[in-house]
Amino acid sequence: MAALALAVLVAYANAWAGAFQFDDYNVIVQHSAVHSLHAWWQSMPGIRPLLKLSYAANWALDEHAVGFLAVNLAVHGANTLLVFQLLRRLAPRLGLEPAAAGRVAWIAALVFALHPAQTEAVTYISGRSVSLMALFVLASAWAWLEADDGARPTAWRAASAVLFAAALAVKENAWVLPLSLLLCEALRATFRGRVFLVRSIGHVAVLLAFAGAVLLLPAYTRLLQASLHTRSLAENLLTQVDGVFYLITRPLLLLAVNIDPDLPVHAALTPELACKAALLAGLLVAASVSWRRWPRSRWIGFGALWFVVWLIPTNSVLPRFDVANDRQLYLALMGPALLVAVPLARLRVRHPRTAALALATLLLALTSTTMRRNHDYRSEVALWQHTSQASPGKARVWNNLGFALQQAGDAQGAKRAYRQALQLDPAHWRARHNLDALE
Repeated sequence: MAALALAVLVAYANAWAGAFQFDDYNVIVQHSAVHSLHAWWQSMPGIRPLLKLSYAANWALDEHAVGFLAVNLAVHGANTLLVFQLLRRLAPRLGLEPAAAGRVAWIAALVFALHPAQTEAVTYISGRSVSLMALFVLASAWAWLEADDGARPTAWRAASAVLFAAALAVKENAWVLPLSLLLCEALRATFRGRVFLVRSIGHVAVLLAFAGAVLLLPAYTRLLQASLHTRSLAENLLTQVDGVFYLITRPLLLLAVNIDPDLPVHAALTPELACKAALLAGLLVAASVSWRRWPRSRWIGFGALWFVVWLIPTNSVLPRFDVANDRQLYLALMGPALLVAVPLARLRVRHPRTAALALATLLLALTSTTMRRNHDYRSEVALWQHTSQASPGKARVWNNLGFALQQAGDAQGAKRAYRQALQLDPAHWRARHNLDALE
């Protein structure tokens, strides 16, 4: 566990130079409700109260970006340790050899900690909504597993339900936690759905209370209405095929991180989209078959299904303005990390030198890419310059780069960026307004 904590500190050693970026201004810097604990209290009841409380406490202690980054890094470190503990506890159910349980959990936790896609929930300050939610989700799952071995199972399950409520108070995406607990329980040879339902009654009560809050609180109602008006259900399902495919093939596998990817909205099924959907469905079917037919390979099905479950809130039915973001992989990444860890741990038994070399190469690639990504967050100009190279056809990216250059005092560079935005989208009113203000 000490090695895991050290790995996080090394990979994020250059994150301290980061600055407030993009949405950080709307939700923190220019949002007076999080500038003191009193202001936070006066703004309640409201959306994401626990997340805003963390911002208010942070601002009261230190209003500079470095204080917020310190908390984000501590949360990520805690999540890494929880991933290690969870997978070590689940190892017997996953069909793993007892001698390999610790090694598998350790490698998976390292991949989770060091993957560059995680930077958008750590170095991007307002990405805390995802990592802090994950902290309570993972703690809730850990408490649930503790109920199996602890002397007071009812108390542990109650604690799990309370932590579930805390996760929902950070970010509403946590609503799928009961599905992930169901995955953990379904690994048992003696699994019974009725028993699980009885044991999870506290979580059901929390979920119902949250549903009531969504219906009663105006802030949640506005959020839901904005989502439903973004695009139609059919358009969103088609678009999310592309979004999920992007998340898997770009930030997850190729480590190609991008804060504002250029992903189109699809109104009709195309041959390319059909191929992507068939490939994704095939992978899901293969994972399900491995779960049902080969008990010793249940780790494959569990890893794939964990990934799917934690993409449901952001990449399924409810539309989002942005089709996909790297931070959507944060909690889901525990699944792919497990899928990488098991083969490496087993390779170590037969070919220790080859396994050590493969692991070292993987960790070096992850760490170096993460550190390089942290460097992009050193300023708004640096971040949007990188993004303009990754998404050169997106008008919003060029407008954001222009505004960053304008704030930095480079008026000519800002004008060029605004003109590029208008060339891509002549109706982009923000870029037109910003350019007119400079000329």
